[in-house]
Amino acid sequence: MTIDFDGFGPALRFLGDLAENNNRDWFEANKGRYEADVREPARAFVRAMAPRLLKISRELVADDRKVGGSIMRVHKDVRFSRDKSPYKTNLGIQFRHRTGKDVHAPGLYIHIQPGMLFLGAGMWHPEPDALHALRTAIAVAPAKWRKIVDDPRLTAEWQQGGSSLKRAPKGFVADHPNIEDLKRTDFILDTQLTVPDVKSVKLVAVAADAFAMTQPYLKFLCSALKIAC
Repeated sequence: MTIDFDGFGPALRFLGDLAENNNRDWFEANKGRYEADVREPARAFVRAMAPRLLKISRELVADDRKVGGSIMRVHKDVRFSRDKSPYKTNLGIQFRHRTGKDVHAPGLYIHIQPGMLFLGAGMWHPEPDALHALRTAIAVAPAKWRKIVDDPRLTAEWQQGGSSLKRAPKGFVADHPNIEDLKRTDFILDTQLTVPDVKSVKLVAVAADAFAMTQPYLKFLCSALKIAC
């Protein structure tokens, strides 16, 4: 049955319980709760966001499928992790560019987890060729880049985050005016959400309005990668 989005209050409670009981037996016994309290509200949120994303970019995909769409899987990949707990204790929803096949593509993101609620925009861990293209675009158009990332309307809500190199990347001079951005290995923005917003149907409007502020940033990234936005 299709439901309308009514907030992530039950999802927060479930994810808190999962953090305390991160094992297969507990999850299987509570799988019905996961479906009703987390995945179905997440699918409803994706559907509600779809028409609003069109105002930001027609290239962003809102896909409400249970598997393989915008909702990130709850099962962890523990092959290379010391932490072998089998489940993620957060809900992640991504609206990535239609040319992307994974989380490394340009796009928008929402993270729901007790004690950690935020929106993200940009590219996380871009592949080497994409990373070089982004750095090159910043290097050759420093004023354009600064106008975007220093815009008071953006910085009032969003901040740049992610990882960076300690030294200038190969091929770029250390005294470039944008050297700190050229060192970045992630090109992402983030902004915090409040618990009342996350628990409310108003989250759709809150997220859409916040995401709209990042449109120039996303357009710059897409232009650097020579993809539509």
